[in-house]
Amino acid sequence: MRIFVVLICSLGLVTVGYSAQPEQSKQKKKQPPAAQHAAPPRAGHAPAAGAGPKRTSTGAYQAKKGQGQGQTSMGTHQGRKGQTSMGPGQQGKKGKPFVGQQGKKGQAYQGQTGKPAKGGQVAGPGKPGKPGKPGEAGTTVAGKTAKAGKPFKRQHFNLPKQPNIAKAPPAKFQQGRHIEGSQNWHGHQYNVFRNYHSEWHNQGWWHSHYPRVVFAFGAPYYWNAGYWFPAWGYNANAYYAWDGPIYAPHNLPPDQVIANVQSALQQQGYYRGEVDGLLGPITRDAISNYQRDHGLYTTSTIDEPTLQSLGMA
Repeated sequence: MRIFVVLICSLGLVTVGYSAQPEQSKQKKKQPPAAQHAAPPRAGHAPAAGAGPKRTSTGAYQAKKGQGQGQTSMGTHQGRKGQTSMGPGQQGKKGKPFVGQQGKKGQAYQGQTGKPAKGGQVAGPGKPGKPGKPGEAGTTVAGKTAKAGKPFKRQHFNLPKQPNIAKAPPAKFQQGRHIEGSQNWHGHQYNVFRNYHSEWHNQGWWHSHYPRVVFAFGAPYYWNAGYWFPAWGYNANAYYAWDGPIYAPHNLPPDQVIANVQSALQQQGYYRGEVDGLLGPITRDAISNYQRDHGLYTTSTIDEPTLQSLGMA
């Protein structure tokens, strides 16, 4: 019985082993032939000519020395000796990286510069202006620059002893009167006009406050900080053609200052009356027209900026 069982088991094993052999032969037929590997060159020997690329230990290929492009184990390509492809960048000749187009020797290429648009041209350095002539320095008044006129040669005029009241009516005294419109005259040259107000005092008061008093056409004027003022009350019957300050350079008396202004305006065609030393309506109109034409405040009287413009200050 035992012998029968052993025979049956042996027969089964032979049958299983025989059926497995065809499956293994089929799998061997499906597999491609193994890649042939070139034998690694011995030390000290160069590879044979015409041999193809060799495979490295990581499965990449290396190009032959001096030929084509190969692939290294890191996935980059090596070309000819001294040149390496590194993706978007390129390298030129050995030792000179490619940085763009170069111009002539010693000149870096910086691209072409476009032409300036019309109206956008840059002007060259301007020429220096000519220096101003003496006596032409500007005086800033009312936001404008008034040029000073040529120096005017002052004179001493022989004036009548009595005023012509028909041409220059006398001004009436008004206690505390201010000059109309003076609040609109800006600048330190006009402070005296903005601060002026008429006062009536006797002779003793005027002499105690202002030691210098002169007479013009019989009327007293007191001197203060470069101006002549009417001394109302010094003489009850005094005649004044205008109630206000009169700028007086070079310590000229009031009537001589007025006469010189009349002469200067006469030469320029603004004044056509007689040089009489009276600041009457005709003279005041001539002064106003001159001031208006030269960018000055129309004070209608003799002030410092007007005399500067006339070349008399």
